[in-house]
Amino acid sequence: MSGNSALRRVDWVCVLIFFLLISIGWLNIYSSTFTEDSTSIFDLSQLYGKQFLFIGISLAAIVLVMALEAGFYERFSSVFYIISLVLLLGLFIFGKTIAGATSWYDLGFFNLQPSELAKTATALALAKYLSDIQTDIKRRKDQLMSLLIFILPALLIIPQPDPGSALVFFSLIFVLFREGLPLWYLGVGFLAILIFIATLMFGTVWVAIGLALIVAIVFLIKKPSVRIPFVPIIGVYVLTLLFSLSVNFVFENVFEQRHRDRFSLWLRLEKDPDKLEEIRKTIGYNTYQSEKAIESGGFFGKGFLEGTRTKGDFVPEQHTDYIFTTVGEEWGFVGTSAVVLLFTILLLRLVHLAERQKNPFSRMYGYGVVSILLIHYFINIGMVIGVLPTIGIPLPFFSYGGSGLIGFTLLLFIFLRLDANRLKEWN
Repeated sequence: MSGNSALRRVDWVCVLIFFLLISIGWLNIYSSTFTEDSTSIFDLSQLYGKQFLFIGISLAAIVLVMALEAGFYERFSSVFYIISLVLLLGLFIFGKTIAGATSWYDLGFFNLQPSELAKTATALALAKYLSDIQTDIKRRKDQLMSLLIFILPALLIIPQPDPGSALVFFSLIFVLFREGLPLWYLGVGFLAILIFIATLMFGTVWVAIGLALIVAIVFLIKKPSVRIPFVPIIGVYVLTLLFSLSVNFVFENVFEQRHRDRFSLWLRLEKDPDKLEEIRKTIGYNTYQSEKAIESGGFFGKGFLEGTRTKGDFVPEQHTDYIFTTVGEEWGFVGTSAVVLLFTILLLRLVHLAERQKNPFSRMYGYGVVSILLIHYFINIGMVIGVLPTIGIPLPFFSYGGSGLIGFTLLLFIFLRLDANRLKEWN
């Protein structure tokens, strides 16, 4: 299918939402970085001018993506993945350090963050592996290989250190569940998270008592005809307690103090109100100020360029990870609801598009796109409003940054190119 034919068949709902998001995002970047000395919107000495340039590059990338044959992305998915791993490895030698993280290549006019491009490459590689005719996700070997595909880039990103970006790669496990990975894996994951949080909040003794009560209740309310294997239940109980016992050791000896402080703030672990307030105003300063900025916006907001907290630089990194606070202060509940609605519609639309694919590779890649966008959207907004601990990842299509915008654009439009070709098989 030619590029012109692909444009006619592209999903224009997703395209429209994409343009709405980058437009609203740019307006808020402009507002959060605007000063009285600001002149032209194309001024490349200003962040909003640079973002305008990044939007232009992203539009050029869309043209290129749509011009290439759909089969190109499947055939070269492994090549893209290997290149992304090489780029991540190269950071340990040639990387540029910004804000304590060696996550960028200095290209002179532009700092390239390869982890943003690696997300697309990893989603393509996983889709390629899973769509192989001999791959069966119910086989243990294929499960391990699939996990390795997205764990490798995460392991290269963690030491930069950039744990937020590394976490995003683990969202691709949802692709495996869509393709038939047993749900008990998901249950184990959620149980581990719950035990981790419960241990930090209440201690191992209360976790042990709580689990014992749950096991006792299960045996008491079960029907006589239902047989519950006693030994496996006890085995799970013991393993869970061992995991709980390890939590405090990991928390005290593996986590850095700043990580412990963030969990203390999030879970209210610190009992001393004065010390908790001190943590809130130091480690939790960004979240504290972002909450205040959003609260001050009220229902309709203060108006474009009228955000007093935005203008006063109360929220650090407001044009990047905390861009949503500008929406909250200047556009209020109405504006934040509109942005949330746009992201929700986009994600639901992408799920619909993924399900209608005839080619397994396209379907699996589509779910990879949804997984990556969802975790960015969920965590970014969650940390800004204070319901999740601070994790430095941007809001897709919204936050300032060339690597992020170009990476998300490639991620989305490669799938839209595949969707435009959904009725045609390729080799």
